[in-house]
Amino acid sequence: MPTERKVQKVKVIQDWLERCSVAISTDHTGMGVGAMTDLRGALREKGVQFTVVKVRLALLAADAAGKPLFKDIIEGPTGLAFGYGDPAEPAKALSEHLKSSRAPIKIRGAVMGDRVLTAEQVEQLASLPSRDELIARLLGQMQGPISGLARVLNGPISGLARVLQAHIDATAQPEPAAD
Repeated sequence: MPTERKVQKVKVIQDWLERCSVAISTDHTGMGVGAMTDLRGALREKGVQFTVVKVRLALLAADAAGKPLFKDIIEGPTGLAFGYGDPAEPAKALSEHLKSSRAPIKIRGAVMGDRVLTAEQVEQLASLPSRDELIARLLGQMQGPISGLARVLNGPISGLARVLQAHIDATAQPEPAAD
């Protein structure tokens, strides 16, 4: 008979799975309590939830959430990082922390929507520019042709203005005085 605490934990994990845009599975073998606390704090600052789960409870939560793909990335000691917005942000936050702290944690894979990602794909996701940066690049590329068109259309008008100004300047000069 499952305890009430385990039933609640399954419900919490189920809720996280249903709401998250990406769930990253890690192997935290060899991590000390201090390193784990640092990891959780660093990820929390970036809006990422990190929790260590029991495999059996995570599998039950995956079934309850209707996410059978999630079972493919869970095995052995498992820590899960849940992201709720841009899927690249949790991958970046986790990757940056692992590089800076040299924590003995390995990324196993992730579930993003209806797709299972390998550890290599999670690293590629972490290397992508942020959503805001991609939008800025897109707007810059969209603005380039418009600016070019404006310059081309402005060319004849500004040429005409220069010719007219030169004509005005030529006719407005006083004639030299005759001696």
